[in-house]
Amino acid sequence: MILVAGIMADGLIELMCARLEHMGYPYMFLDELRFPGDFHATWSIENKGITGYVEGPRGRVNLRDVTGIYARYVRHRGGPQRDDCSPHEEEIISAEYQASLMYLFDAMDCVVVNRVRASTSNDSKLYQSQLASSFGFLTPRTLVTTIPEKVESFYEACGRKVIYKSVSSVRSIVRRLENADLARLDSVRHCPTQFQEWVEGVDIRVHVVGREIFATELVSEACDYRYAGRSGDSLSARAIDIPDKVAESCIAMTKDAGLLVAGIDLRRTPDNRYYCFEMNPSPGFLFYERATGQPISEAVAKLLRNV
Repeated sequence: MILVAGIMADGLIELMCARLEHMGYPYMFLDELRFPGDFHATWSIENKGITGYVEGPRGRVNLRDVTGIYARYVRHRGGPQRDDCSPHEEEIISAEYQASLMYLFDAMDCVVVNRVRASTSNDSKLYQSQLASSFGFLTPRTLVTTIPEKVESFYEACGRKVIYKSVSSVRSIVRRLENADLARLDSVRHCPTQFQEWVEGVDIRVHVVGREIFATELVSEACDYRYAGRSGDSLSARAIDIPDKVAESCIAMTKDAGLLVAGIDLRRTPDNRYYCFEMNPSPGFLFYERATGQPISEAVAKLLRNV
């Protein structure tokens, strides 16, 4: 039995439920929006491990029968509101739901994609940069600062080819630093910001699933290909093979972080050097699977089924 936890409004949850259904793998969907009314979780830790069950509209599942868990902890906006509680109370319920399941999933000894404690490396882009370097990847020159003058010096040192983005795991749009931006650099005094030297080359997203590799080459005129549609820029994606050494580094870095599935952002330079920017512990592989036909969700399903 496989457990899928999240909300159906999340495209990845919808995809994984559909894939498990298609492959005939039994699963139970733990719907955050229907907790605690329509499903319950009861568990305890004993000498023999975790005992207990989860129960929902489709029946009861003994936790010892669970071979794998796929969980996504996303914020839900919109949709129906509960009649018996205020919006603030609803936020508390959601937080308690996620916390209780995170603790449970971290304690279970089955396949979990991914354990929360293994995802903390994503909270620090600088730490991930050091991690990538230890596995043989190149990383761009980086500055994190709240001092505008430091940014100006870094901008000049990098030949005025610099991008900026968030330091944390919160998703942000990567943008090029332009001359016109210098007039508003004083804003960094209020928010530590990450600046990196621009690396010429082609973006590659590598999805690691266990020991399987799915690499996608992305060509776009946009600074951040994920938002090419917003800026009206073109974007093409195709499945590619990457050198064995690069693939093994991706697998090793994922394993070292304690992850079973990861999305790793690389850039291949014109002289075939590979830079690593970051590793996502809860990758949104829906776009890449649709664009290339790579069986990423199938590989994740097999991992959860432990086959």
